[in-house]
Amino acid sequence: MTYPKIIITFTSVFLLASSALYTLSFPAFAQESHVETEDGHSEEEGVIEMNADERHKKGVTTAKVSMENLGSEISAPGIVILNQYKTSRVTPRISAQITKRHARLGQYVKRGAPLATLTSVELAEAQGNAIVSHQEWKRVQALGQDVVSKRRYVEAKVAAQLSKAKITAYGMTSKAVGRLLASGDAAKATGVFTLFAGQSGTVMQDDFVLGEIIEPGRVLFEISDESKAWVNIKVFARDAENIDIGAVVRVKASGNTKEYDWKYGKVLQMGHQIDETTRTLPIRAQLDNAGDSLHAGQFVTAYLQIGKAEKTLVVPTQAVTFMEGQDVVFAVEGDELHPMPVQLGTKRGEWVEIKSGIGEGTEIATSQIFLLKSLILKSKMGSGHGH
Repeated sequence: MTYPKIIITFTSVFLLASSALYTLSFPAFAQESHVETEDGHSEEEGVIEMNADERHKKGVTTAKVSMENLGSEISAPGIVILNQYKTSRVTPRISAQITKRHARLGQYVKRGAPLATLTSVELAEAQGNAIVSHQEWKRVQALGQDVVSKRRYVEAKVAAQLSKAKITAYGMTSKAVGRLLASGDAAKATGVFTLFAGQSGTVMQDDFVLGEIIEPGRVLFEISDESKAWVNIKVFARDAENIDIGAVVRVKASGNTKEYDWKYGKVLQMGHQIDETTRTLPIRAQLDNAGDSLHAGQFVTAYLQIGKAEKTLVVPTQAVTFMEGQDVVFAVEGDELHPMPVQLGTKRGEWVEIKSGIGEGTEIATSQIFLLKSLILKSKMGSGHGH
């Protein structure tokens, strides 16, 4: 019965000795703090080796930490409206029938682009009279003031000018008028004219059908430049006292859950009449709407700066991640990125205050933060498996 016990004891000693020899023979493996990533380069535990070219390929952008204006703000409901200073309406000045459409709802048109072609009996008569007046003026001019009386000379000149001005006012372009009068052909007095866009922008309205008889003043097209949107914001009177024209405004469309999807602008105008029902004061803000993500009639939540903003050390909110129990940013030092613990302060939209951890001028990564975090955690996991 003792023989098996001796074998067991001997085996245990042999295994223990072998383990010790293994450890003594390969000390670097147990202490190794580098791992190789899928793209072939090594990373020290807690440090990412990635030069500028590699960062560019992986979409990692960087920026230097700076001091920015960061102030207190209040929130209030708002609604997007058309920028009235960049909106125009196209209407005929004469009764006419629509014969052709050149632009459609939602289409972007440039200034001078044709919108619709119309024909008018009244314009046709005016065109005929203009041709007659123009021909008469040419005849009187040829005869000269030595042959015709001064009164007749002036009457012919004025009649030609008035008839030309009339068909121009009805909607004909100067070039079209010139061609008509130069032809001297009454058969070309068809009453056809085209409405053109007076500005560049998006067609917001085109409420008509082909063949419809349109009266003067009827709005056929509404065109608006949406690159600068207006937002009407309702603010309580007590809060409005602390808001100045030019104050920073940031808005997000109602129901939008994207953390960084903000539109920025400034207070454009302050109302001077309090709403009797809501007891709020209207404030109009103008926003940069590049990308056309805000549309008239859309409800938004607006955050308005109150008081004076103070210079504060800030970083983009998306540059910060939570890792191993602390907030960190990735500082760039040459060809390496180091996770740096930071203490956060006030958050305002896309910016967050840095109270400590890094200083002004520090270069940090501002995109692909999840990728960098994954690489760091992977390097630590690789190092841990070595133990």
